[in-house]
Amino acid sequence: MSEFDNKIVLVTGAAGALGRAVVDHFAAKGARVAQLDVLEIDNNHYSATCDLLDPKSCEQAVEDIVGGLGTIDVLANIAGGFAMGEAVHETTEETWDFLMGLNARSVLNMARAVVPVMLESGAGKIINIGAGAGQAGMANMGAYSASKSVVIRLTEAMAGELKSQGINVNCILPSIIDTERNRQDMPDADFSLWVRPEAMAKVVGFLASEAAAPIHGAALPVSGLS
Repeated sequence: MSEFDNKIVLVTGAAGALGRAVVDHFAAKGARVAQLDVLEIDNNHYSATCDLLDPKSCEQAVEDIVGGLGTIDVLANIAGGFAMGEAVHETTEETWDFLMGLNARSVLNMARAVVPVMLESGAGKIINIGAGAGQAGMANMGAYSASKSVVIRLTEAMAGELKSQGINVNCILPSIIDTERNRQDMPDADFSLWVRPEAMAKVVGFLASEAAAPIHGAALPVSGLS
């Protein structure tokens, strides 16, 4: 018997490497998983395509999930991405808007869609994915670092707003996740130093568990050996 039996867990970015690992983790714990992604997902779990940059798309997706499965117990905001950018003074509108949208606006839109559902039930867990780079700016990563810093600040603000209403909000700060894409982009790196998606999924699972009930607004570094 698991505490996640029949709980409704909503995972964004579910088609990605970390998203798939998070879906598998909660499904193995007995949860009923709802997957959202801009890509279609073909498996046995509930899934829907959703443009996380479009508030109406997020609202409709959440409305459909609640109508089909029930109230949402856990929101795992896994969608996001990385890209090197230009120097800050050369940053294009495209780079800024892409990273802010993918990493920050997606969290905001899902919060606006899901938090009212959790408030109605008086409970919930929200886990966001920040990044270690969100704690300090680095050369040619200004837009990325800024977007992930926004995730941390949103997490802290939401935790302050919602903790007295039975909702936990925390975020995870990965360094490099051991994905096929990262291996292709950094073929000479020591992959053994990176965090496997399955290990990261267990951290998401912990923050969604009752063991993490006293934790609010944390930005938890998960950097493996890197």
